[in-house]
Amino acid sequence: MKDVFIRLGTDFLSTILFACVYFATGSIALATTIGIAGAIFQVIRARLTGSELGFMTWASLGLVIVLGTATLLTNDPRFVLAKPSIAHFAIGAIMLKRGWMLRYVPPVVAETIPEYVTIAGFSWAALMFALGSGTIAVAMTGDMKLWAIYVSFVAVGAKIAAFAIQYVAFRLLMMSRLRARAAST
Repeated sequence: MKDVFIRLGTDFLSTILFACVYFATGSIALATTIGIAGAIFQVIRARLTGSELGFMTWASLGLVIVLGTATLLTNDPRFVLAKPSIAHFAIGAIMLKRGWMLRYVPPVVAETIPEYVTIAGFSWAALMFALGSGTIAVAMTGDMKLWAIYVSFVAVGAKIAAFAIQYVAFRLLMMSRLRARAAST
């Protein structure tokens, strides 16, 4: 679980830096520049330490540079505010692959309730698309405080709630299925 949060923090480091610098200084230009520098630093650090860079890191770097540059040239934060939505859409598209989630659950779950794991995978894809759409809607307002609340609390809270619901549902389904198997033998 700790690794998941570290990966998420790494994937969204430039967005986190942007938000922190903006709220500390109120400067879109400075926040965008720091966000771009943070993304470039991540790649340089990974290269120097020999760490493998995942697709999301490269995608994040490209988005930060392109959208950050658009933000700097137009002095319009909506470009950089939309960045998390692109990540949500990309992740959602990946999650549309049937059975993607089976490799992330314990083997006993994958063997006992695979059809529910597949349904959960598609549900996660739908959640990612919904959160991405919400991020764009909030970004279009240009309201930094609303955006920060949405990205920090609503999007994260929705994922935590979905994970908790999934955990409880999988436990109940597993217990039911295992009891049924035990009763039939």
